[in-house]
Amino acid sequence: MANIRSIKGMVGLVTGGASGLGRATVERLISQGASAVVLDLPSSDGHNLATTLGDRCAFAPADVTSESDVMSAVALAKEKFGRLDLAVNCAGIAVAFKTYNFKRDLPHSLEDFSRVITVNIAGTFNVIRLAAGEMGKNEPDADGHRGCVINTASVAAFDGQVGQAAYSASKGGIVGMTLPIARDLAPMGIRVVTIAPVGYVECALTMTYCCHGAGLFSTPLLAGLPEKVRSFLARQVPFPSRLGEPAEFAHLVTSIAENPMINGEVIRLDGAIRMQP
Repeated sequence: MANIRSIKGMVGLVTGGASGLGRATVERLISQGASAVVLDLPSSDGHNLATTLGDRCAFAPADVTSESDVMSAVALAKEKFGRLDLAVNCAGIAVAFKTYNFKRDLPHSLEDFSRVITVNIAGTFNVIRLAAGEMGKNEPDADGHRGCVINTASVAAFDGQVGQAAYSASKGGIVGMTLPIARDLAPMGIRVVTIAPVGYVECALTMTYCCHGAGLFSTPLLAGLPEKVRSFLARQVPFPSRLGEPAEFAHLVTSIAENPMINGEVIRLDGAIRMQP
């Protein structure tokens, strides 16, 4: 048990931290005695959240695809809390559109596809590479551990449905880079792990989504759906047959952060669901 770490005292940077899975993660970090920087868009509720959570929380208005924005957020963590131990990537976007809509004689927008890939893959990588640079400055513990990165993918990386070409490709990219980046950063004692919840778009609903995080979890976005639809979605989960709670995602984040042997792995958080076409 000597190598088990404690979340208390850690400093985390959470992208998409003003809502959904990211917000739940920030709230759990603070409740467990850690400090957190909420990285989210300037238009988000990040400022109000940080004010509400107190002195151990700060807001960094930023776009994950911007090098300068993310560098500023990392610098804020160092300036305000003295270090950076944990980076959690929850920011992301999604669109739902078939590769070709034959009824409308319309191909999938290349601009939309590129935007999803850029935000979800390049944005995640941008945060990883810059956060890792700061973590590498930490003094290693007895295990040689300096930091941990946790990404958010989706079961769409494995069970992509109709209309999910862009979203599945982007989440598959996050899954695919988990192990090589873990190997890249292993010599510096920095772990890389990915969580794959069952995502909003996996519901195969015929609408376009824009979300922070990715999960069939009871977030504000999902709460806006009719109760009949919510009940249908919940029944698709084998056990427990309900929607997940953002707090359950956040709990897994802190469990990963505290367990030094979890590295280079993708963990499905999905109640054993396997999405059908």
